[in-house]
This record gives sequence, C-alpha cells and structure tokens, in this order.
Amino acid sequence: MSSLASQLAQIAANSRSTLNTKVLKAAHSKSLIFEPRVAATQTYPEIYSICLEGFEELCNLDSRFSKFAQSLWGHQSQEADRTQMSAAENAALDKHVEAFLHLCGSRLRLMPAIKAIEWLIRRFRVHEFNTAALIATFLPYHTIPAFVTLLSILPAHIPKEYRFLDPYIRSLTAPPRAAIVQQATNRPELLTAISQYTLDSCKYQMEYPGLISFWGGVMVEATNGLLDKYRSGRRSIQIENDNALMQQLGPVLSDAMVMKSSPGLQIASYMVVTILAAKGGLADNALTAFMDQLVHGWTPETMRPGLVTLCIISQHRSAKQLSARVTKALLKVPEVASVMNEIGKNHRVDKLANGLALALVDRLYKKGDVRSLPVVNSLLLGNVLREKQIKVVYKSLLVAAHRINDQVDQDGAIRKELGTILVSLSQAGGEVGDVVRATIDEVDFDIDALELTLGASIRPKLAVEDAPEAAAEDNTPKVDKDAAVAQNFEKLSKLKPQTASCFAEEPHDLLEELYSLFLSVAANESNLQKFDEAPVLSRPQAPTKLFHASFYMRLWCGSLPTLAKVAALDRVKNLLKDEEFAKLDFQAVVPYAIVALSDPAKKVRRAAAELITVLGSFYETKPSKARRVWGSEGLYAKNAAVSWLDFDATKSLIHSALIPSLEESLLHEDHILAALTNALESSKSKDGDKKHLSHSTRLAIFKFLSSHVVGTPLIAVKLRLLQSLNQIKSISGTSRTDLLLSLLQWWARLSEAEAQQLLAREAVDEASVNNAFVDIVVANNEAGLRLIFELINDSNVVTRNGLVQSLFGRIQKIWSSMKAETQFSTARALLTLSQAVHPTSSEPDVVATEATDVLHKVELTTDILLDFLESLYDDIKKATEKPATKRRRVGASEKSIDTQSPADVSASLNKATFVLELVQESEPAKHPELLPSLFTTLSELQHLRTVVGSELGYLQSLVLSSLLAMMPAYKDSKELTIDPAAGHGDILASCIQRSSSPTVINAALLLVASLARTAPDVVLHSVMPIFTFMGSSVLKQADDYSAHVVNQTVKEVIPPLIETFRKSRRNLVASTAELLTSFVVAYEHIPSHRKQDLFITLIENLGPEDFLFAVLAMFVDKYGATDNMLAFTTQIIGSFSVEIQLHTLIKHLDLISDIFKPKPVLAAALLSKVDSNSEQDIVKLATKQLTLLPKLLVNRRLKHEISGLAEKDDMESVKIRELYAQLLEGVLTLAGTVKPKKDTLYSRCGEALSNLLNLLSIAEFIKSVEALLDRPNVTLRRKVLHALERRVDSESINNPKSREALLAFLPQLTAVIRESDDMSYKHTAVNCVDKIAEKYGKKDLDAVAAAAATIAGDSCLGQPSQELRVMALLCLASLVDVLQDAIVPVLPIAIPKALGCLEESITAEKPDGALHNAAYAFMAALAQHIPYMISGAYLDRLLVCSNASAAAGLDEECRASRADCLQFVAKLIEGKVLFTALEKNWANAASSGYSALEEYLHVLGTALDKHPKSSIAKNTTLFTGIFLSAFDLRRSGVLSSTQELEKIELLINETSLKMIYKLNDAAFRPMFSHLMEWSTTGLPKSDPAGKAQRQVSTYGFLQHFFENLKSIVTSYASYIIDSAVKILSTPLTGDDVLKTLRSRVLRTLTKCFEHDQDGFWQAPAHFNAVAPVLVEQFGHAASADNCTEDLVLAVVELATAADSKEHHKEINSALLKHLRSEQAAVRLAVIKCEQELTARLGEEWLQSLPEMLPFISELQDDDDEVVERENRRWIVGIEETLGESLDNMLQ
Repeated sequence: MSSLASQLAQIAANSRSTLNTKVLKAAHSKSLIFEPRVAATQTYPEIYSICLEGFEELCNLDSRFSKFAQSLWGHQSQEADRTQMSAAENAALDKHVEAFLHLCGSRLRLMPAIKAIEWLIRRFRVHEFNTAALIATFLPYHTIPAFVTLLSILPAHIPKEYRFLDPYIRSLTAPPRAAIVQQATNRPELLTAISQYTLDSCKYQMEYPGLISFWGGVMVEATNGLLDKYRSGRRSIQIENDNALMQQLGPVLSDAMVMKSSPGLQIASYMVVTILAAKGGLADNALTAFMDQLVHGWTPETMRPGLVTLCIISQHRSAKQLSARVTKALLKVPEVASVMNEIGKNHRVDKLANGLALALVDRLYKKGDVRSLPVVNSLLLGNVLREKQIKVVYKSLLVAAHRINDQVDQDGAIRKELGTILVSLSQAGGEVGDVVRATIDEVDFDIDALELTLGASIRPKLAVEDAPEAAAEDNTPKVDKDAAVAQNFEKLSKLKPQTASCFAEEPHDLLEELYSLFLSVAANESNLQKFDEAPVLSRPQAPTKLFHASFYMRLWCGSLPTLAKVAALDRVKNLLKDEEFAKLDFQAVVPYAIVALSDPAKKVRRAAAELITVLGSFYETKPSKARRVWGSEGLYAKNAAVSWLDFDATKSLIHSALIPSLEESLLHEDHILAALTNALESSKSKDGDKKHLSHSTRLAIFKFLSSHVVGTPLIAVKLRLLQSLNQIKSISGTSRTDLLLSLLQWWARLSEAEAQQLLAREAVDEASVNNAFVDIVVANNEAGLRLIFELINDSNVVTRNGLVQSLFGRIQKIWSSMKAETQFSTARALLTLSQAVHPTSSEPDVVATEATDVLHKVELTTDILLDFLESLYDDIKKATEKPATKRRRVGASEKSIDTQSPADVSASLNKATFVLELVQESEPAKHPELLPSLFTTLSELQHLRTVVGSELGYLQSLVLSSLLAMMPAYKDSKELTIDPAAGHGDILASCIQRSSSPTVINAALLLVASLARTAPDVVLHSVMPIFTFMGSSVLKQADDYSAHVVNQTVKEVIPPLIETFRKSRRNLVASTAELLTSFVVAYEHIPSHRKQDLFITLIENLGPEDFLFAVLAMFVDKYGATDNMLAFTTQIIGSFSVEIQLHTLIKHLDLISDIFKPKPVLAAALLSKVDSNSEQDIVKLATKQLTLLPKLLVNRRLKHEISGLAEKDDMESVKIRELYAQLLEGVLTLAGTVKPKKDTLYSRCGEALSNLLNLLSIAEFIKSVEALLDRPNVTLRRKVLHALERRVDSESINNPKSREALLAFLPQLTAVIRESDDMSYKHTAVNCVDKIAEKYGKKDLDAVAAAAATIAGDSCLGQPSQELRVMALLCLASLVDVLQDAIVPVLPIAIPKALGCLEESITAEKPDGALHNAAYAFMAALAQHIPYMISGAYLDRLLVCSNASAAAGLDEECRASRADCLQFVAKLIEGKVLFTALEKNWANAASSGYSALEEYLHVLGTALDKHPKSSIAKNTTLFTGIFLSAFDLRRSGVLSSTQELEKIELLINETSLKMIYKLNDAAFRPMFSHLMEWSTTGLPKSDPAGKAQRQVSTYGFLQHFFENLKSIVTSYASYIIDSAVKILSTPLTGDDVLKTLRSRVLRTLTKCFEHDQDGFWQAPAHFNAVAPVLVEQFGHAASADNCTEDLVLAVVELATAADSKEHHKEINSALLKHLRSEQAAVRLAVIKCEQELTARLGEEWLQSLPEMLPFISELQDDDDEVVERENRRWIVGIEETLGESLDNMLQ
C-alpha cells in the first residue's frame, strides 16, 4: 500500500494537469511581460489580443512568420489545452513551436518577439513542454533582462543539459558568459545541445549573426578548455582522449563545415578546427579528414577564410602532398597561387603550397594534367615556399619529366610545356632562381639528355666538364632508338638541297623539320657529322651559298637545348677552319657570335668564345686584296641594307672589343654586351695599355650592328643586340634613333596576331621586346617623338596594349632629358591624349590611361602647369555659359536649369580633376607662380558648381591643398607677393560659406590661416563671415583633423585680425563681439572633448588680458549660470596665469558695473537685453554674471599660484597685490551699487567677497589692502576693514603666519580708532581688533593692551556713538579674556565708563539693550577672569544697576546677559566681599521689586552653592543679617502681591537651606536661636501685627527647615515649643495673618512630629507642653479661622511620634471630651481625627475602644446628619481594623 502511495505521489509530481485552483492560478501567472499578480487576472482573449499585435508586427518584418498564423495564432488556439491533447498532437505542436522559436531568435531584443513568445508561454506552456528549445532560443541573449525574466518562470525541473542554470534561477541573476563556457567544457550534453540548436537553425536558414557568434565563441573556448582538460603525459591515454574529443566534436564540425547556406557558421567552424589543429596535436589522418571536409563544403564566400584555415592545418601536418579532394578544390580557386601569396603576408602557407605543388606534379605524370604546371610555376616563383621545399618541388618536376611517357603525352605537348617551365625557373632571378640552379647542380642524372628529351635548355650554368653518366633508366630499347635515327636520316636524304640564307627566307616547315632531326642526332658525334653532310644543307657550297652556315647560326640563336647550340657553334667553327673560307670575310657571323656569347648557358658561351677566336685569326693581318664579305648579298631580305665594316673596323671590333672580354664573358652572360657598350660609348681609353676605337670606327661598328639588328628576322637576336645598342645615345652626331627607327616602325606596324606569332616562335617575352624597340627613341629626337605619337594615334597600334604601354613608358623615361620646349609640346599632347574617350565607350581607353599615367609620373614645369590651368578656363566657361538659343535660369538652390550637354560638363570636370591632381602631385610649393591661376580656378569652380549641381568638393580640395602648399614659399621669399586687391579673401569666404563638405571647409580654413600669417591684408576683410560660418559648421565636427583646422585658423587668423582692430582705435572687445558670438553660439554643438582646448586656443590668440572676461561673460549670458557652464568657465580661466585671471576678474567687474549704467557701452556689445528698459531684465542679467564671479574666484590654479606670493617679494608679487587690491575695491564698490537693487545681487557679491578674501594669505591680504586704507574715501576704507574682519573669521588659529601678520596690523587699527573721526570706521576697526585679539591676542599682550587702552579711552568708549560704545565694550570683554591680568591698568578707566554706560542704558528714556548687554558682557568678563577687580564700590554699583535693570523690565536678552554676569559675580568674587555687598544691597533689591529680589536671591543661592563651607562659616553674621532682613520682607510690605511674596519667601527658604547645608550645628544653632528670639521679641509690643507678619515668615522657614532636614534637626523643636504654644493659645480674632500664622505653626509642628526618630516628643516635658494645647484647638473648630485639617494632621503625627499607651490615652480622653460639645463642628472635627488615628495607629489606638464605645453609641443618634454619617464611617474603620462587628458592643 505504501508502495502504491509513493507511485501515485510520483505521478502527481510529474503531472502537468491538476485540479488545485491555487496551482492553476500560479501556472497562469507565469509571464514574460506582466507581473504575476496582473498575469493571474488576465483572460486568454485579453492575452491573445495583446500578443497578436506582436505577431502581426513580426509578420511585417519577416514574411516567414506568416506560416504560423493557423497553427499557433488561429482563433482556435485560444481553446488549446496541451494537457488534453494526445501525444501525436503534442508532437506536431512541438514542431511548430520549435520552428517558431528558431525564427524568433534573431528578434528577441524586439518587443513584438517577446509578445509573440508570451502567447506560447501563456497558452501552450512552452516553458514546461518545450523547455529546452525555449532556453536554447534565449541563451545567446543571456545578458539581457528578458533572460532573467525567463528564468523566473521556468519549471522546477529543467532539462539535464541546462541544470547549471539552477543557481541563477534561484537568485534571478543572469549567468555570465564564463559560466556558460565552463559548463560547456565540462558538460558535453550542454555543448551538444547548443550546437544542435545552432545547426538546426542554419539548416532551416533561420540563423542570425548573434547566434553564430555565440556558438562560435562558446565552441572555441570550450574546445580550448577540452584540449587542456584531455591533455595527458602518457601517449596511450592521450590517444584515447583525442579519439574521445573527435567523437564529441567531429560530427558537429563536419556538419557545420558543409553548411553552405550559412557562411558564418562555416567560418566559425573553421575557427574551431584551427584551435584543434594548432593545439590538439592531432594525427595526420584526422587533419586530412578536416581538410577534405572543409573544401567539400566551402563556397566562394568562405573560400578565403577556408584557405587560411587550410594553411594553418597544413602547418601542423606532415610535409607531404595534399589529398586528391583538396588538390582538386584548390585547382578550382581562381589565381590560387596569387591568393596564397597574399595570405602568406599574414600566415605561413609554405606547407600547404608545398603539398599542393607535390600533388600537382604527381597528377602531371600520372594523369597528364597540364593545368597544374602554371600553378606549380607560380608557387615556386611566389616566395611562399622555403628553400628546401623549392628544391623538393623542382626535383619532383625533373623526375616527372623523366617519367612522362608517350602513353601520358602522346603529342609531346606536356613535355614541351614542362620543359618551358623548367627553363624559365632555371633562368629566374632572385633567391628562387639561385635555389633552382643549385638544385640542378645537385641532381644525379643526365640533364643534357633530359634537355634533348624535352627540347629545352634547362640548366644555363652547368659546369664545363662533361655531363655525368645517365642515372635515370631509359625504358626504350636501344634497337628502337637506332631504328628511329635511321628513319630520320632516310627522311633527311629526301629533302631538296637549300642554298638561300635562312635569314632571308623563312621556310618554316623545313626549318622545323631540320631542327627536329638535328636534336635527335645532336648527342652523337657520328650522327651529327652525318647530318652535316646531308644534301639539304649544301655543305660543299657553303663558301658561296648561305644556307649551311646561316642554318647553324639561326639554330644557336634559338631556344634550343644547350647541346644543340654547342653543336651548331662547333659546326660553324669547324667550317671556318676549312681553307676554302680563308679568302672570305665572315664579319656577318660576328653579330650572331655576340648573341651566342651572351647566352645563359656557359657551354654555349664557351663554344661562342672558341668561334670568335677562330674569327679573330681571320683579321690578324690585313690581306693585300680585299676579301669578299660572306653574306653581302642575300643574307637578309632584299630590302635590308647592311652596313658592312672594312678590315680595320672588323679587326678593331674583334680584337679590341670582343676577344679581350672572352674570359669574363664565360663567367657571366651579360658581360659581353657591357663590354661592347663600353667600347662604343667613348673614344677615350680607360686603360693606358689598351687601344681605343676611333670615332669613325665606333660609328662604323654602330651602324654595322644596327643594320644587322634591323635586317635579322630573329627577334631574339634583335633583342640581345639592342641591350647593348640602346645604351648608346649617339656617335659622332648619329643617334641610334636615326639608325634603328625603321625597326620600331616595322614592329609597330605588325598586327597583334603577327607579333604574337613571332614572339611565340622564339619564346621571347613581349614586354622585353616592346621595351627594347621603343628604347630606340632618344630624347629630343623630333622624328622619334613624332613617330611615337603617330603610333599612339594609330588605331592599329592601339590594339597592342603592351606596345602602347612601352611607348608611353619611353616618353616617361626620356622626359627628364627633354628640352623645355620639347617637354611643353609633349605635355600638351599628353594632356590631349589623356582626355580622349573611346568612341564606343564612356571609359578612357588604354591611350588615355597611359597618357594620364605618364603625366602623373613625370616632373611638370611651372609653364606646363600654367598652360594646363589656363586650358581649364575655356572649358569651364564653355560649361557654364548659357546656350545661345536658350535662357539659363537659376533657382534658389543655384542649380542650373538649362545647361550644356552632360557630356561636355563631364569632360570639363574630368579634365579639371586631372589637371588639378597634376598640380597637387607636382609639389605646388615649387611652383608658387601658380597661385593667381589657382585662385582663378577656385573662383571658376564656384560657377561650375551651379551648373553641375554638385559640391565639387574633391576639385575644391585639390585647389585648396595646392594653394596651402605654396604658402611657405610666399612666406619665406620676399620676392613673391600676393595682390591684396585680387579678391582672394572673398573667393575663400564664398567657398567656405557655400560648401557643405567638411574637407573643403577645413582646407579653406587652413588656407585662410596660412594667408593670414603670410599676407594678412588678403583675407582680413573677409574673416568675419568665415568665423560666423565656422560656428555653424566645422566647429561641430568631432574628428581630430577638423580640430586641427580650427586651431590653425584661430592661431593664424585671429592675431593679425586683432592687431588690425587695435590700429583702428575702436573698442577692441566691442569690435570683436560678432566673432566671439559665433564661437559662443557654437559651444553646444562642439564635441565635448574639444570644447575646453578650442576655447583656450581662441582666448590665447585673442589675448586673454583683453578677451577672457568677455568670453566668460558671454558664455554665462548665453547659456545661464548652470552648474555645467560654471564648471566649464572655471576650467577655462584656470588655464591662465594669476595675473591674467585677476585682470579678467577686474574687467568682469567693470562689465557688471557697466550693466547698471544708464547707457551701457561694453555690456551692450557683449550681452543680451542690456538695453532693455526693464529693471527685471537688468537684474536677471547681472545675477547671471554675479553668479559666475564667485566661482571664478575659487579655481584651483588661482588658489595654488596666488598662495605662493608669500615666498616672493619681487615686482611680480607687487603687481599681483595691486591687482588684488583693485579687485577687492571693485567687489566692494559693486556690492554698494547692487545693494539697493536686490538682495540676491548683494548676496552674490558677498559670496564673491568671501571667496576673494580666502585667496590670499592674511599677510598678503594685508599687504595688498594697505594702499586702500590710505585712500581718502572713508567708505572704501571701512569696507576694506569689513573685508579684513571677514577674513580674520576664516583664519586658522594655529597659523603662525596669519598670527604674526594680524598682530603686526594691530597698531594700525589702534591708530584708526584713535585718530579717525568717522564713527563707523572706528566701529569697524574696533571689531577688527576684537577678532584679531580673540584669535591671536595672547601671543602679543603688549600690542593688545595698547589697543585696549585706546578702546577704553575717550577716543572710543568715551564717544557718544552708541554703536561704537557697544562695540568697544564687547571688544574690551574679549580683551579681558585675552589679556586677563595685563588689562588691569586699563580697568580704572574702563570700569567706571562701562558702569556709566550700563546706568545710562537703563535710565535712558528708551532703554538701550545693546549697550546694556555690552556693559554686562564686559563686567562678566572681568568677573570671570579678574574678579578681584570688582569689589567695593564697583560691586555695589553693579548690584544697584542690576536691581534697576531687573526692575526696568528689559527684554529676555538683557535679562540673560545680566544673569550671566551676576552668575560670574556670585561664583568668582571673594566671599566676604560679595556677601558684604549683598548684605548692603538687600534694601535696594527689596525696594526694586520682585524681579530684583528674585535675581538677588539667585545670586545669593549661587554664591552659597559655589563658595566653600569655610567661607560661609566665616560670614554667618552677614548671612544672619541678610536672612533676618529677608524674613522681615512680609512685614516691610514692599511686595504687594501675595503670590510674588510667597514665591520670594519660598526662594528665601530654599536659599537659607543652602546656607544651612554648609554650616555645622555649632555655627547654625546660635543663628537659629537668634532667629527665634528675633521673631518673638524683635519688635515692640505696640506692633503685634508686625510681629505676626514676622512670625508668619519665620514659621514658613521653620516648616521648610523641618521638612527638608527631617530628623537631623528634631532637637531644634525645643526652640519653637514656647512660641508655638503661645501662638496656638492666642484667642482667635478672625485676622487672616493670625490664621496663616496658626496654620504654619500647625504645619511646622506636624513636620516636626513626622520626622521625630529620637523620641523627642515622647518626653513628657515636650509632650505635655504641646498635646493639651493641640487637643484644645478642637474647641475652636466652629470658628471661621479654624485650621481643622492642619490640626487633625498635627494630632495624628503627635500620636504617632509619642508612641506610648499613656500618651495615646491622654490624647484620646481629651478628644472624647470634645465629642459631647454642643457644637456639631467640634464633634465632626474630633470624629475625623479619630478616624485618622484609627487608620494610622490601628489596634494600638483601639486599645482605648471601651472608653470610646459610649461616645460612639451616642453619636449614632446625633442630631447632625454629617456627624452621624462620619460616626458610621468611623465604626466601619474600627470594624475593619479589628476584624469584627461593633454591633454587639454598641447594644
């Protein structure tokens, strides 16, 4: 049963449906938008209407949301209940929900998306049913508040992978990124969940950058963490960990890398793979798999980052070829080699390039894929491979060349292409070429054979020794080779004999066939001999026919293998050795021998050297008969004219130029050409031992070689010889252009196809040929330049882009050598060409492009640039002129309505742009003469703007930057001037005002600044509009360059502008008001970080002495005295020196004062509303300025620097002090001005004054104001002293410098008090003395004493001025505190005057409270500090004055000051003196009334409290007199008010107790005895009323005495028994005094009985004396003056005190007698007494009950009801006491 219960409980816990209403309400309150309490009250229709708005907005943003309209947002969805749906329905809904969440992910920061998800949560409870998907959707936004809200509504149990969120759910805080990464590292399921969600989003194309970034970041950091986590030192464990890691991450990365629809995801996955490769130490197979997958999925968009990733992976992979998939993918990359080269700038690509190259070579010889060869070549030449890698790749190419067979390469195209590549690499320059050639040297197989196989010369620099034996295997059987050779010879024998020169006619097919046959036999000498004897070569006719020798000459000049060339040279060499040739002149061979001697192959050069040596033997001795020149007829085409050499010239050429250079030529192929050039360039020998060539010989050789260059059909020969000839400009007036120009014409007239055919046949680089041919033209050769421009303008030539580029390149190359006029004409022509437009295209053709490029690169002269600029004017005018037949209308926007054609305008703009760019590039500083033209151009551009309707900012910037660059030249040279009348300033102002381009504005402002520095008259009259415009434009820019422009403009323009204003003798500040306003108005638009620096720069250049105050005032006037503005202005002023700040503050005060003038001048120019007639406006204006003033006085720099004045005493310090004094005077004067205006203004002045006073140390302050104190203006002097007074208040008492300065200033103040006639001035001086003495007086008592004497004298205290006397008295009071005993000499003068002032203040018609209080303050100070000086008459007089003051009824302040003084008197004056004076003063005090008496008694009480017992005991006589007089007060009748009398008596009694407390019994008992005697016998019998009055007072004291001292003084009762009995025995007369007396006697006795603890009243003598009299008093109970209550209390207390049965019985018996009195009042009084006795004494008293019962019984029937009632109460009291009823007893 328990098991079933637990199972049911578990089911209930996991169930999402419940009938519990609270649970349902809580579930319904889960909301992303609303508070739970609000959400709980919402209905589904309400929620639906709110959320539907969000869904509709999402649909407007993205139409893909519309597909969810029916499934999730249909009206039926309001009724959906997931708890009632089937599993299939829920599964279908889950798909819709998750798809919707994926799509919503990118818009979670938008409220519509939150609203839409709100519906899913409220209606479909996705936070419970689709928790994982919901969390995954929000997780990329884990930092936003919405995520925290989501956490608050998640269910208690969330999916396992997201359990790490539990702490954040409990605390409702957003999880940090570090926590997510840490969990993804340690919890594979979380990383998998995030990855799967991301992949799904990408799969359905619902991803967004934020999601990709989040996944990529988490993935990268998690991968990095996993690599660290899985790292192990044991290889086996590491392998297992690597496998585990690959199993975890591999599938995700594999899917991500092939997600072609999401390039962002692919790139993110590349990052992860990069981390794995770089840090994971993965095996090659894993890295290869990643590479394959990467290229399988990349797209053009991700190809480059993919290549970078491949590079990184390859660097961590073994150096081997790439896989087939990667290789194929890389081959498809456009320009893959160049891309890799570019990537190599930032990443290492060598291993990837190496692997690719090896893979491509492998494809080459296995599959014959010739596409790979250019890539391999580019990789080798691209500097991406390292040296070892280059060697490996090149060797692999060589191996591939050997392995390629006819099966792969049937037509030999691959081998030919490969041979070409190998040759080009072997001839490459730089490091790559060196490595390749070194590789060739290292190979261990027959290179020569390989060359012949490929038909190309691979190694140009092999050693001279014979080639090594072939190491490569030859799979072709020897029988097959021999058969092939035999077959070739058979074919050769069938060819017809040839006799014509191979240079004259070109039987290409025959030559190609002969070349092929020659190559096949060149390796075998016998075969070679057999070939040479073939009929087709016509060997026997060689001396006369040209074919044989020309064939070999042509052969060695071609691009054949080295062995073939060597064999050809050897054939000709052997031919010349034949005797048949000795009679011939073979100079025609010399040019071709030179070509062979410059061959890259060393073997060829060696063979050529041997040939030249043989030729040299022909020209050792001049023959007697001229030899026939071989080839003089028919060597070249018929139209080729060869200039042949004579014997001497030929000999000189061979023996002087060629043979001496043979050895060096063997070392380097370029040497022979350089040697030939040197031989032809000069007739002067550089070596004394060598013969030089004459001018005629050199010219002949020059013409000879040039004619062969022109005549030979071989481009390679032309190119090789031109390398030397193009170095020679001219010989003996004959330039190479004159000799070779026809060659250029021939070459240029060839079509593109013809030229390419020639180049391809000889494998020559086109660019080299073009450059060599155009280099024929020398500078200043008119025919050559004319030909160049003719060719450029030739439409056929233009199609050959390479030639056109070379032609223009030649112009650029010879430009610097041209004459000025030639440059000018050439530049004009180039400008025209540069503006040419292709007839079928709007784009410039190659000619225009090249012409433009040349003009950009050459150095243009000033004349050329001027000509270009002038040519612009006509074009611009044409563009801006209105058409002849139309009227041009310009609208408000200045855009032309009727203009020239767009093509014309565009052409004008293009030309203007080009020319202005040329000007800028030509270093305008070197061409300052262009300045007027450039300004004209700038002006024309303003007109052109209106036509174009464009800013033309770039053009204007070009002009302005050029002008700006010229300014230093004008500044440095006095010869260069700028015409002020030319209007340049107006042009710039117009440019600035009309432009909206920040670049143009900045450049123009910089130019204005530079002009202002260089030629101020040019721009100053146009400056104000410029600055006004700056305020609304450039000052708003936030970039640093704009800030620099503004600063430069301010620095350069403003100083000369200000100087101009100074010369005009106008008000300087008022003249610049407009300028200042433009900057101040722009303040709120200026970037905050630039504001302070800008305005400081502005003020510094304006002149802070003159303008700082104006800028500050205008700021506050414009923007109000806000906190920000006050802080800003304070920072501004704090940037300047103290002197400038003080000058500024003074001028600011003047400005404020100017506001209040009837006709303000400066304020009217700078401030707004100054001319308003409204007083309110004026006050507001002044208030803003006065609010600023105090703030400016507290800036840090001012405080810091001004505090250092004390350490200096130079002229600067003196000046600062003068300025300070002037500023102080200004503040004080202004305060007087504004005081009548408004309190606010005055308080601002006070604040400013306070801050000003705190600036200087007190010493410096005094130094600064000394001059002001000497001014005749008393008001000013008084204000200065007031300022000093305020300053003294703020000084520290511990500052020694302040103390010294102020004490030193006291004599000056004393002199003021003594000498001045102005009472207010004296008053202020006294106040200053008071303040100084109070703080520092004790440090210089003499100075203070002197001041005190002066103040106490007639010149101060003796003056009639009430205020002065008050101040004097107060000051003297302070001085007493300071001087104490040192002031004693002054007191004989001071005290009488003070008391006189006190008397005067009281007796005056109108009492003077201030003087009264001041006098008391002085006397109080004396009493406090030197009380011994107040004695005798002074004290008597003081007390009399006090009585009078008390009686005068002055205010509370006066009472307090008097009381304070008297308190000091009572406490500190010697006892005897004080008590004597008090004893004397009693009568006066009594006569003065209640207040005086009250104060008198307070003084007496205080004195009694404060003086010691000894002092009191010594003066008992005086006290006796005082108190006897006091007790006689009632009799004296001075107080008419009974209430006042009783208060005074009470005070007397309390005071008397204070005295008694300090006396012992021996001292007090005589006084007490005397008192009782005085009360009874002190008056004559004739005055019984007086006696009664005196006794009333006495018994009042006795009652107080016995009540307070209690049992201590019970024995003193013996002194009063007789008096009391006598008084009680006195018959009643109805007198109130006697009634009061009887009452006080009874009360006194009661207190005496009450406190008897010693049995005093038990004594029969005492008891018997009092008891009968007391009981007898009941008999008078019926009289009007009876004191029944007091009597009852007295009897009860007596019975209690006389605690004996006998005394009780005696009292009871006497009382019972009165119960039978006839008077009911008597009976009633006795009954009440019995009641009290019964209640008080209880059973002790009821011991006499038997005696009482008869009386009680009688009273039960008493005639008086009251008596009867009280009797019954008495019975009840008895019964309560006894605990039994009296009924039986009373029967």
